[in-house]
Amino acid sequence: MYLHFGIEDAIDVLLVAFFLYKTYRLMKDSGTIAIFVGVLSFIAAWILVSQVFEMRLMGAIMDKFISVGFLVLVILFQDEIRRFLLILGSNKGWKFLTKLFSPKPNQIQEDLSYIMPIVLASMNMAKSKTGALIVLQQKVNLGLYIETGEMLNAALSSRLLENIFFKNSPLHDGATIIADKKIKAAACILPVSQRTDIPKELGLRHRSALGISQETDAKVIVVSEETGKISLAYKSKLHIDLTGEELQKLLIAP
Repeated sequence: MYLHFGIEDAIDVLLVAFFLYKTYRLMKDSGTIAIFVGVLSFIAAWILVSQVFEMRLMGAIMDKFISVGFLVLVILFQDEIRRFLLILGSNKGWKFLTKLFSPKPNQIQEDLSYIMPIVLASMNMAKSKTGALIVLQQKVNLGLYIETGEMLNAALSSRLLENIFFKNSPLHDGATIIADKKIKAAACILPVSQRTDIPKELGLRHRSALGISQETDAKVIVVSEETGKISLAYKSKLHIDLTGEELQKLLIAP
């Protein structure tokens, strides 16, 4: 039997493959890859039972599970779905379109004069073992998290950052969010990562940094109050015990 495979079919296959790959990466970053593999395994078993071997009783039972499967998936992956919709609704979600039709990639490069005050403040707070949590907005808008803190909208400076996280400051608890080269807000509340592979010696600041990096593309600096070590969370990865030069390179890198 002749099977026609046109350009529409090729695009269809590529889109499905792209969607599955992105879903896999999202699940892997959030630490729920085992659940994702389990769902795929159940679907494969359902196809074998109902379509290949035509087992009526088992097929009928599994059909009932499949019929409510969408609701179960929404409950299981509510955080991941929220993150996906947040990225899709931001500029980052449509960035790939400009990359397809533009010969020059339009990537945001952090200005060194903008990065240096942040690096300097982080190094000074590390020396004095002053705990800090600084979030740098990238392409995904952080308006939802900015609204949870105290609005500042102040010019960026290393002294101001150090004063915010001074132990007796009323704003030192929570995160400070930097966007559009300004300190937008302080004492902001961030989502806490539920990953089980985080070292036990890392505290709430590190978990919050990983949490926001799982939901957005923000770069998050953590200064440990116990050890004075500087860490950076980005794209669900945590870089620990950084020098000032290493931190600068990671912040400038696209």
